[in-house]
Amino acid sequence: MSSNPSKPSKPSQSSNASKNAETQGLRLDEIVAQLGGELVGDGAKRVYQVATLEGAGPEHISFLSNPKYQKHLKSSRAGAVILAPDSAAETSSSSVENPPVSTSSRIIVRNPYLYFTRVSQLLNPNRSLQGGVHASAVVESNLPKTVSVGAGAVIGPDCKIGENCQIGAGCVVGSGVTLGAGSVLHANVTLYDGCFLGARNLVHSGTVIGSDGFGYARDADARWVKIPQIGCVVMGDDVEVGANTSIDRGAIEDTIIEDGVKIDNQVQIAHNCRIGALTAIAGCVGIAGSTHIGKRCMIGGAAMIIGHLEICDDVIISAATFVTKSITKPGEYAGVPFEPRRDWLKTTARLRHLDNLAATIRDLETRLAGLENKK
Repeated sequence: MSSNPSKPSKPSQSSNASKNAETQGLRLDEIVAQLGGELVGDGAKRVYQVATLEGAGPEHISFLSNPKYQKHLKSSRAGAVILAPDSAAETSSSSVENPPVSTSSRIIVRNPYLYFTRVSQLLNPNRSLQGGVHASAVVESNLPKTVSVGAGAVIGPDCKIGENCQIGAGCVVGSGVTLGAGSVLHANVTLYDGCFLGARNLVHSGTVIGSDGFGYARDADARWVKIPQIGCVVMGDDVEVGANTSIDRGAIEDTIIEDGVKIDNQVQIAHNCRIGALTAIAGCVGIAGSTHIGKRCMIGGAAMIIGHLEICDDVIISAATFVTKSITKPGEYAGVPFEPRRDWLKTTARLRHLDNLAATIRDLETRLAGLENKK
């Protein structure tokens, strides 16, 4: 036996496309009929999967939205490319060694990245499972026939589960939970008693929703006395929660996640928080209790927000920012401690020159001392 076995090769994007072949792909004119845009080239061209400009073959559709990747456009072998109007003229190639197969086929739109996302959704529809309860699942509530329940899942009493929900293997759904139609719980999600999730929610594996908030009072002997957490978690429609995220139930009032919120992996949202509609929260963010975050905010990875703050609508918080007070004006904020991002960039730029500045000051002090000695 060889002591150095060969490493398995990574599947190519072309092989991924072939797995999608049973869908028959989509013609470019079919895509444009559904999503709009200006089609230039062969409308009968059929694409089967999305890919990057570098990795694409003639069966793929790709896109260009960042000028950084403009250099890959002429050498791309993509069957079609989604472009902004100012990039549309760059699709022809003079490369002899690696000529494009049909990059004359292109779809011109104002927002190529968003359009690419829509095309990817068309080519990769959600896998629908037939309703049914696995023999090893424990179900104590009445379920619609369209609901799918995986192996080892537990659903407590008095739950209201909507049509076409998918509850993965090992999930635990506590008593009195509401799960709106079309929602998906991936394997090993836990919903504590009384939680309310709206329609079309997507919760990834390992996430816990409705666990007790971190609430304690201290007695005279410095012992911690637990405060009962009697609220719950209320989530709106079209919310997505990443893997291994924790959203605590409220201490008295509810923790509320409004419609369209997107939460990344390993995020901690403490009790009594409110996250406004269409806000996006990147991975490893920590939000302490009773903080209210407005609508359409964006919070970068590993940002920390202390409790009992108010953050207004349309705020952008950069990665690793430490927010210690309320934010009342829309805009971008960054730093430790945080400040308006423009000010933080200036401060950071000055910090880079501290050594030179210190050397200049020492030189000036030496020269000044020399002048004083001459006097």
